[in-house]
Amino acid sequence: MPHDSVENALKTTPLDALHRRLGARMVPFAGYAMPVQYPSGVLAEHLHCRSYAALFDVSHMGQATLYGPAAEALERLVPSNMQELKTFRQRYTLLLAESGGILDDLMVANYGDRLRMVVNASRKADDYAYLRAHLPDNIRLEPHEDRALLALQGPLAAAVVGRLSAEAAALPFMAVAEVSLAGTVCWISRSGYTGEDGFEISVPAFKAETLAEHFLAETEVAPAGLGARDSLRLEAGLCLYGSDIDEGVNPIEADLAWIIGKRRKAAWDFAGAATIRAQLDDGPARLRVGLRLDGRALARPGAEILALDSSVVGEITSGGFAPSLGVPIAMGYVRPDLATDGTPLLLSVRGRQLPARIVPMPFVPHRYFR
Repeated sequence: MPHDSVENALKTTPLDALHRRLGARMVPFAGYAMPVQYPSGVLAEHLHCRSYAALFDVSHMGQATLYGPAAEALERLVPSNMQELKTFRQRYTLLLAESGGILDDLMVANYGDRLRMVVNASRKADDYAYLRAHLPDNIRLEPHEDRALLALQGPLAAAVVGRLSAEAAALPFMAVAEVSLAGTVCWISRSGYTGEDGFEISVPAFKAETLAEHFLAETEVAPAGLGARDSLRLEAGLCLYGSDIDEGVNPIEADLAWIIGKRRKAAWDFAGAATIRAQLDDGPARLRVGLRLDGRALARPGAEILALDSSVVGEITSGGFAPSLGVPIAMGYVRPDLATDGTPLLLSVRGRQLPARIVPMPFVPHRYFR
């Protein structure tokens, strides 16, 4: 298919024209034309987010609301405590298959009489179908295709937001609210996927460009694309769906057992519970770990992880250069007996065996606002 036909087939976000005016390099991602970087480049965008504030367009993500007594019903499909989730609080959780595999990772927020969720762009159609098929008839799922989603991330994000709303700037980590920003009522959460303090802001699509331009006019804020978003989340040790987690991975081997609520471990009444309980009791066959490479060569997803005797013991699922550290890092899965911090390993990269070692995650400390 010709390149222009491929580009014409892609969906666009409400900020598409703004990205192009800003000189973004656009790439296909999850069926959308998305900015991978701006003229300043991925390295500069990454470091700007760590030091100041960066604005990301994440409007390709799925936004939806569950109406009705959804918390109890949703607990059949996720392992977290939804019924104890306080009003105007949000929780990271996993949508599980009956096999115990991870169908998606998502955010769920309690707005009192409804639950709002944000799901991955590549999974939203499947997630919505799965939820509709498995939730009772008295629960209604409403996707919000008419909304954009902005992520303002970095240590100065709160100062920027505070110029528009003192209420929003005062939110603690993982709190949500409906607030007016620049004259537009938005759904805002104190959260993000960079390891930094920040906010995710759901805004009506027709107001998105105005709000984004307002943020970008602030001296602390620079636009950032998918490249910096990926390197930031990797440094933060956060999973990317489709790479680090998918339906073939369960929460225990993904090192996400902390998501399972205490009450849920007593009842084991959610999808895939028997498999997950067995993994927790008996130990998984592999574990997600962080790796730091010696030298400057990078290990990309799919690279084999080797023991020192050159036997294959795992595979890289995410990898790249860590701008904050100035070294290559990676995540992958290895046998549990090799998952201890400090364990030396080898990575097979383009016919070479590169030395690496297991290191704790996150690679860069989280700086969430508590």
